[in-house]
Amino acid sequence: MYKLKIIATSTRPGRKSLLFSTWIREIAKEYPDFETEILDLAEINLPFLDEPNHPMLRQYVHQHTRDWSAMIDGADAFIIVTPEYNYGFTGVFKNAIDYLHHEWKYKPAGIVSYGGIAGGTRSVQLMKPVLTALSMMPLMEAVHIPFYTKSLDAEGKFVPTEQNIKAAQAMMASLVTWTGALKTMRQQQRTSS
Repeated sequence: MYKLKIIATSTRPGRKSLLFSTWIREIAKEYPDFETEILDLAEINLPFLDEPNHPMLRQYVHQHTRDWSAMIDGADAFIIVTPEYNYGFTGVFKNAIDYLHHEWKYKPAGIVSYGGIAGGTRSVQLMKPVLTALSMMPLMEAVHIPFYTKSLDAEGKFVPTEQNIKAAQAMMASLVTWTGALKTMRQQQRTSS
């Protein structure tokens, strides 16, 4: 069974990333290949990068970094749930990425984005070069939720459209394929190292 980590990237009061993370986890439960867990960056609460050594060295001096490293190293795949802030993704997520290096390598990333008219797609476009620089595979299949507040009911619960569900299913199917392929690649690299 593959370990799928869903990363909720917003930490601000009133955030919706946990709402969408919980929804996509329910979709992911329909795929028996995955054991899912939500990693809430608000709860993990990493300080602004405070490691003196380059992350490529894996010489971590702080326990919070060692804990974060273990969480990411143990993953086979990710779903990143991101809002769009000023046409970009959250600084908290960039900080979390920058703590590590090898732990991200050769792992696929599905993305659920939400926002206004663009549905968070501008944040996704800025995220992709960062992910690929770490040898991750951001999937083409993704879920984009424009005008997300219109998708919330009177109690604030997300009510997905048929299009949201189909996009999530396409992303999950692709995630299964890429996770298997990249796990083989990671195993081959460990053998040759």
